[in-house]
Amino acid sequence: MNLHNELRNSMNVPDRALPGTNRARSNLKDEVAQYVRDLILSGALVPGRRLDQDDIAARLGTSRLPVREALITLEAEGLVDNLPRRGSFVAPLETQDIEDHYEMYGLLSGIAAERAADSASPDLVAQLQDVCVQMWSTDDPAEHDRLNYVFHLLINRSGSSGRLRAVLRTLSASMPTHFFAHSSEQDWKVRALDEHDAIVAAIAKKDGRSARELMTIHFRNTGEQAVRMLRASGFWATDDPATDG
Repeated sequence: MNLHNELRNSMNVPDRALPGTNRARSNLKDEVAQYVRDLILSGALVPGRRLDQDDIAARLGTSRLPVREALITLEAEGLVDNLPRRGSFVAPLETQDIEDHYEMYGLLSGIAAERAADSASPDLVAQLQDVCVQMWSTDDPAEHDRLNYVFHLLINRSGSSGRLRAVLRTLSASMPTHFFAHSSEQDWKVRALDEHDAIVAAIAKKDGRSARELMTIHFRNTGEQAVRMLRASGFWATDDPATDG
């Protein structure tokens, strides 16, 4: 069994690309961070789980340094606790942490959607409509995730200033990259695609206010779905329904 399959099987997570040892260290750090981030946000690694740097480095075929740097990045995002003389652990995230993150991203994405609508070109509308058609026509979760990324990238690039894009990139880095792959709820997927269609319709009409509101609601709903996915995976195995919100 190669290291890729060994890691995938031991963590019980879907197959995905692993970092390559031929990458520059900065890129490798980012890829290791994204890999561990996906494990956490998919529920494969639960709060309090110890993260063994040597084990991660060995499994990914890299040195310990980019793993250590990746865990520092994840600590800044609130996903990992690096404790002196004790090691690194998955942070005790609460449902509100997840929902707040998506709420913040949605509010900023709403600004971009409003501006994109105000200046929408026929070409942008056509591209967004084409992406929506492709999302409706495929049952491949990986393709759904790729097209979802393209959909929001088109809007963010069209309606964002350089500063807004930078903040959106920072926030999006702390989201799972395989959202559709991790979700088995068909009803939610249909609702998400319906929401995309409504956003595109508002942009096509140059209705900036509606585009902004629809985008904000879309990410609020996505955050609620992320919480449901994590809860179903056992991420909050000791949830107290009376206090969890």
